[in-house]
Amino acid sequence: MGNVTDAIDRILGQWARERPDLDTEAMGVFGRIFRLAKLAGDATERAYAAHGIGRAEFDVLAALRRAGEPFQLSPGALAASMMLSTGGTTARLDRLEKAGLVARSPDPNDRRGILVRLTPHGHTIADRAVAAGLAEQQRLLATLTPEQAGQLTGLLRTLLNGL
Repeated sequence: MGNVTDAIDRILGQWARERPDLDTEAMGVFGRIFRLAKLAGDATERAYAAHGIGRAEFDVLAALRRAGEPFQLSPGALAASMMLSTGGTTARLDRLEKAGLVARSPDPNDRRGILVRLTPHGHTIADRAVAAGLAEQQRLLATLTPEQAGQLTGLLRTLLNGL
């Protein structure tokens, strides 16, 4: 595998020819990460689309599903779990409520607050979409041996924690 090249290698070769003074190792690492993220994201998005939702909707459904019984959160907690503004969350909730996947109700502990919960249909879609997305991601990762996948996970974790 050591002599297999890709499009990133060709780009780095061009930079080496034009600017041999530059160390392009980081460009190679992050160029590959960006391309992998795009390819994996697109494949996962197609898996979600088969269940009638996009990534934005999946993020909300998944946050509610991961919350456990009773599968509900405040809009603020949802926004925080998705690293979004509450305004961005509201538009997603409107779409999901219209589709019957979530319901909003008054928060019994806060007269001004509301809670968002998964409907039974939303619960089903969340479970099916997460399984489909994971199956697609596992298919993409099958190029690596389990040992290689573990090494990659560790390296990416180290890199991410260092940032």
